[in-house]
Amino acid sequence: MRIPIIRGLIERRVLVNFRIDPVVLSAVLPAPFRPQIANGFGIAGICLIRLSHIRPKFLPSLFGISSENAAHRIAVEWDANGETSTGVFIPRRDTSSLLNAFAGGRIFPGVHNLARFNVRETDDHFQASMHSNDDCAHVSVAAHTTTKLPRDSIFRSVAEVSQFFEAGSLGYSPQTSNGHFDGLELRAFNWHVELLSVTQIESSFFDDREVFPAGSATFDNALLMRCIDHEWHSRESLCCTGG
Repeated sequence: MRIPIIRGLIERRVLVNFRIDPVVLSAVLPAPFRPQIANGFGIAGICLIRLSHIRPKFLPSLFGISSENAAHRIAVEWDANGETSTGVFIPRRDTSSLLNAFAGGRIFPGVHNLARFNVRETDDHFQASMHSNDDCAHVSVAAHTTTKLPRDSIFRSVAEVSQFFEAGSLGYSPQTSNGHFDGLELRAFNWHVELLSVTQIESSFFDDREVFPAGSATFDNALLMRCIDHEWHSRESLCCTGG
């Protein structure tokens, strides 16, 4: 699926990240993806992102749209054309935008499910919840800014965790047809992260004990990004064989 380059502003992006038993995570992933390992663990999480001025690059910002969005994402690697690549697999996307929900999987890569968002935030506190209209997904996060990683995080510094997630700029989502995945690359022009201390996390995905048995998925860290100028570039789709 090829689209024009899409430009806009990430007003706010929260990444809540879990360290996960790689064996458990492998069972969640379709071929050709496998968990990307960081210090012995797989990494997956929730992205809560508010986008504004989203429009084709050739249009001025006044023609752009805004939306609240949520995604469940898993750091992955895969083999294609004799090389190993890294990025993220996104099993589900949810959005407040009727346009995104209509265009996702048809005009724009990745199926987007319509959802209701409730967000309250200040400069240093953030609280958001999302409930999908199909009742299949729910997320709730409360957090505040901090200067320290959790003591038990597998990452040793802000620079290390920032580099890991900046490298995961290429995402793949299931198409409406089985076995194929739409590719979308995020290019951020002023990448910068802050740390968050999380006081509440709920996720219908990570709280599902049939998928993630007790103890297999543990909160690791949370990041905040604000006012990030960026572009979205479509990439060649993948099929189940990774060819």
